[in-house]
Amino acid sequence: MDDLWHRRILNYPKIWIAICLALIAGATLGAGNLYFRGDYQIFFDDTNTQLYEFQKIESIFNKSDLISIVMAPKQNDIFTPQTLNLVRELTERAWQVPYSSRVDSIANYQHTFAEQDDLVVLDLIPPEMTFTESDITAIKQVALSEPALRQSLLSQSGKVAIINITVQLPEADNTERMVEVKEYVNQLISEYQSKYPDMEFHQAGIVAMNYAFMLSSQEDFATLVPAMLLLVMVFLGIALRSIAAVAYTLVVIVGAVLATLGLAGWLGFFLSTPTVNVPTMILTIAVADCVHILASVRHHMRQGLTKQQAIAKSLEQNWMPITITSVTTALGFILMNSLDVPVIRDLGNLSALGVILAGLLSLTLLPAMLSALPFRVTQMPASQSNDRYDSFALWVIRNNKILGFSALIVVVGSAFSITKNQVNDEAVKYFSTQNEFRQAADFMAENISGMSSLSIAINSGSDQGISSPEFVTMLGKATDWLRVQPEIHHVQSLADTLKRLNKNMHSDDNQYYTLPQDQALTAQYLLLYEMSLPYGLDLNNQLNLDKSSLKLQLTIDNLGSKEMVELENRLRTWFAQNAPEYSVMISSPTLMFAHIGERNMQSMLQSLPMALLLISVLLVFSLRSLRLGLISLIPNMIPAVIGFGIWGLYSGEINLGLSVVVTLTLGIVVDDTVHFLSKYQAARRLGQSAEQAIRYAFVTVGRALVVTSAVLVAGFSLLGTSDFRLNSDMGQLSALVIFIALIVDFILLPCILLWLDKYKYAQVQSNDETHTGLAINNPQTNS
Repeated sequence: MDDLWHRRILNYPKIWIAICLALIAGATLGAGNLYFRGDYQIFFDDTNTQLYEFQKIESIFNKSDLISIVMAPKQNDIFTPQTLNLVRELTERAWQVPYSSRVDSIANYQHTFAEQDDLVVLDLIPPEMTFTESDITAIKQVALSEPALRQSLLSQSGKVAIINITVQLPEADNTERMVEVKEYVNQLISEYQSKYPDMEFHQAGIVAMNYAFMLSSQEDFATLVPAMLLLVMVFLGIALRSIAAVAYTLVVIVGAVLATLGLAGWLGFFLSTPTVNVPTMILTIAVADCVHILASVRHHMRQGLTKQQAIAKSLEQNWMPITITSVTTALGFILMNSLDVPVIRDLGNLSALGVILAGLLSLTLLPAMLSALPFRVTQMPASQSNDRYDSFALWVIRNNKILGFSALIVVVGSAFSITKNQVNDEAVKYFSTQNEFRQAADFMAENISGMSSLSIAINSGSDQGISSPEFVTMLGKATDWLRVQPEIHHVQSLADTLKRLNKNMHSDDNQYYTLPQDQALTAQYLLLYEMSLPYGLDLNNQLNLDKSSLKLQLTIDNLGSKEMVELENRLRTWFAQNAPEYSVMISSPTLMFAHIGERNMQSMLQSLPMALLLISVLLVFSLRSLRLGLISLIPNMIPAVIGFGIWGLYSGEINLGLSVVVTLTLGIVVDDTVHFLSKYQAARRLGQSAEQAIRYAFVTVGRALVVTSAVLVAGFSLLGTSDFRLNSDMGQLSALVIFIALIVDFILLPCILLWLDKYKYAQVQSNDETHTGLAINNPQTNS
């Protein structure tokens, strides 16, 4: 059946070319349905506990999607007439930001004070203020003493001010609307930057982070894919020394990429920060498939076979290894479905689809093009092209004990250094220090507060329950306790408002800056205050309509995932011990990212044994040898062990991107092992010893493994240059693991075969001298 398939391709190559190109074109039409999504929620399942609590909090209170304008005058003082006027003017302009529902700054902070028996509520910087010296002194005194402003809208030092713009983005076309908001704010800041050259501006908040996610996706897609194509062409040109080979490979890999993206569009997928890496994954793996076919054709033609005979022989030798490696690589990607991140599952599924398509095209379109179109190879003696790899094989065979035991020592050492790795995600550090959003986050961390936040929603269990003395007392205790936690920079709490109102309603007597203990009085204070607030500055961001629940908003350090989860556990423990009668929810985007990396790593470790089992079964089936199938487990597992061991010494931080490296590279690593073992087994079945079979494997497939590994390492290293850390770390560690896999297959695998594979093989008859020639022509085989 295999022979029939090969003959059909070679007998009707032009028909196969037409069929393949037509199918690629049809699939590619779906690419028009693709679109980008850059919001952080694409990283989370609807069933994610933290996302559920966050959405629940947002459904009870107003949405808290913010874009913040951070302002820092170069004279390091906000309290000057020019700067305060800028804050006031920019606050007014900020209301024009698309979809804005609220703007908060020191300019429109609703300052309250008593005037005889009246409660007066005014902007801290009203429109008519002329900024006399006494005006500025009064503003400064209130701004730096009011807990609602200090370390939130104003730094403790008075050097930095922030304008928070809350936006209500519609659910449909969320990314498009987010871009509209961000571009409007960009234009606004650009306008004021030219007017105030001595003012430093930054943008922060969830909207800015979402925009940074999207921009990273687009930049990687626009730069890495073309760069990868160029890199592949250069590598192939150097390795194969054939313009035709480069051109035919380019057709296959571009066809595989376009068909995958087109099918993704037809199937309703979208592009995101992780999934823009799909073309890079397909490019590298498609090249590996093509190189095995081309290197084998080149090898046989140099031994004197005609082009058609060489293509037929190459297909005969490579169709099973390529099929198995395509399946195992796709299986590794498919196992990403066990992870908790939807877009990483999309990355796995689309990469698996692309790998299968690349394998099919390399076994159909590529040989058809080789058969129908020009392809020439310069004739040269076999020994001239084989000497290098044969000499290396002899060196490994002679030194197998030293090399093997040295490799095992490295493996053991790496296993110990793996323990230095810790799962630790920090969303802000996903971006390079050159990124605009990262620079804003670092600036805020140094000058005012972290950009991370936590929302705590507390349900009293009854209408108007937040006014009860018991609840108010608990709220005061919670607010005081939260403010002494070292990671928390600011707490937005209704307790501060109630204290201020109680003081105002007692003629601004500081003695009454305490929480009211009468439910009716507390309710009256809130009603009077809310009736005095202007449109857009109400308390809906802190209270629900029936006054049964309230929200505390915490601004905290930019913590890693471990520290964030520890803080969350501390908060939950405090409320469980001090407010057990109330229902409490705690969540934020930062907290969601903190949990997802650890869950991903756990999911990966749980799915890894299944992956190894399935791949081993496939290898046993394809090699028809239980012994070789079990031996193959060693070179398939060791590269990840050594790679993560080195990473433990180099960095020690495992983020969301690195949590998928094992499943991502497992199938790719199998590629080298399968091709080496298939050639080794073929020689053994023709009566050669383990030493002879190792030399045959090196001579026939060594060059192809070097070229494919070089392309894979180069491709993932290129991904490692991304400004987005999830992509760059994933690329760097994947490149390292694949490089180690080549070394393991070239050094440790031959040693293991020499030690463990001493059994005789069932002999097969063959007239093919290309299999036996090596042993016959080299009398030093057993040296």
